[in-house]
Amino acid sequence: MKRKLVIALTALVVLAGIVWGGTAIYAKVRNDRAPEALSLSTPSADAAPQEAPAVEDLAGTWTVADASQAGYRVDEVLNGQDVTVVGRTSDVEGSVTIAGTDLTAADVTVSMTTITTDSGSRDGQFLDILKTDEHPTATFALTEPVDIAAVADGVASVQATGDLTVAGVTQEVVVDLDAQTTAAGVEVSGAIPVTFSDYDVSAPDLGFVKVEDAGTVEMLLTLTK
Repeated sequence: MKRKLVIALTALVVLAGIVWGGTAIYAKVRNDRAPEALSLSTPSADAAPQEAPAVEDLAGTWTVADASQAGYRVDEVLNGQDVTVVGRTSDVEGSVTIAGTDLTAADVTVSMTTITTDSGSRDGQFLDILKTDEHPTATFALTEPVDIAAVADGVASVQATGDLTVAGVTQEVVVDLDAQTTAAGVEVSGAIPVTFSDYDVSAPDLGFVKVEDAGTVEMLLTLTK
């Protein structure tokens, strides 16, 4: 009897090791495949140089163009292993106003119903927990001017304050912004740390897999006049 118990316990330990090891491998593969954070473009070394707009020509209202993207980055915890999940959409609209070298206004609207990951079932759950039938979009509105004069030297890295609205709830946030001029106009990338419960959003918890309550909202805006 004692021998059978030892064998059974040993088998459980081995099985647990197999499950943990398999989960660790799965997590590594998934994390390696996760898209990098949205960031400013870098011209290729063999690309012909193109003239970007002069800083004094930045003033005016700019429109968020089709090449823009936005989405989220969050960790799922699967059997104790963190798995990075990234959702993206190109359904982004809005406008940005620059006065001199100050970013004075920015209003961005993102379609939440078209954000996708690599899992259709996860995407369906995403639509439910964010109440997209009632609140199909998320928005960001700048609330304080930001000096972006550093674009004259390449990239302006600044922090901006604004209102982020998700699932019908608005919170003041601070976004890390990088901006640069390009041959096509202006590029702006941003990352906003968020706590989902602040927006009355309950992160899913299925026992063996749960979603962390904190994540990041990402965006890369291509601006044209």
